[in-house]
Amino acid sequence: MCALLSTPCFAQFNLKKAVGAAAKAAKAVTLTDAQMAEYVKESVDWMDKNNPVLPADDPYTIRLNRLTEGITEADGIPLNFKVYNVIDVNAFACPDGSVRVFAALMDLMNDDELMGVIGHEIGHVLKHHSKNAFKNQLLTGALKDAVASTGNKAAALTESQLGVLGESLINAKYSQKQEQEADDCGYDFLVSKGRNPWGIVMSFEKLQSLEGGSGQSQSYIQKMFSSHPETQKRIDAMTKRCQKDGYERPAAEEPKAQEAK
Repeated sequence: MCALLSTPCFAQFNLKKAVGAAAKAAKAVTLTDAQMAEYVKESVDWMDKNNPVLPADDPYTIRLNRLTEGITEADGIPLNFKVYNVIDVNAFACPDGSVRVFAALMDLMNDDELMGVIGHEIGHVLKHHSKNAFKNQLLTGALKDAVASTGNKAAALTESQLGVLGESLINAKYSQKQEQEADDCGYDFLVSKGRNPWGIVMSFEKLQSLEGGSGQSQSYIQKMFSSHPETQKRIDAMTKRCQKDGYERPAAEEPKAQEAK
């Protein structure tokens, strides 16, 4: 019978399968902002539940709250800050404005450097890089099937799926163009909040000094700088902006011990 048909049976089967997959993908792409917000909130809640969040009276939290005092929003997106008590050197900002800083990064950075990292990460939110990366993760693999199977309501995700989404937020990797856009946007954000943008330069220099090493700091360095030559170019670009705009570079300081309770 296959020989009598213009399209072989196996081809029809594969075509039907492809059409079905395409229909699922098309449906998933129609995610609304409200649905995205639900997924982001669920993922952030999962991460906060599965990581040791330091309480309000902890020295790390006290320091972070002091540094970010008065920084409550970014282009209308409400911001909230928490510290994860983990040994990885990392920080990330989510599409909903949740900013998470790891205690090990705070040990490594002085106040200006730490604000430089935070400004850069918020830059990814303002340029919608984190939102697009999160959406791409939703539309791949098992997550795509879960999302596509629903109507106007966000799909209920399993613990493992939430873990995958959480990992995608923490370790999102961006193109060199996106990193440079986040640099400039983070610069503007820090200036708008009355912070010294030299912190971006100083944080990059600190991370650059650790390149080629080993240990927990490498994951964040690799995320921030996908190629060594671009690191210096980004430092030079931000340095020129600071000098052109007349900002004075803060005196170099060692990372401060976390404040007493």
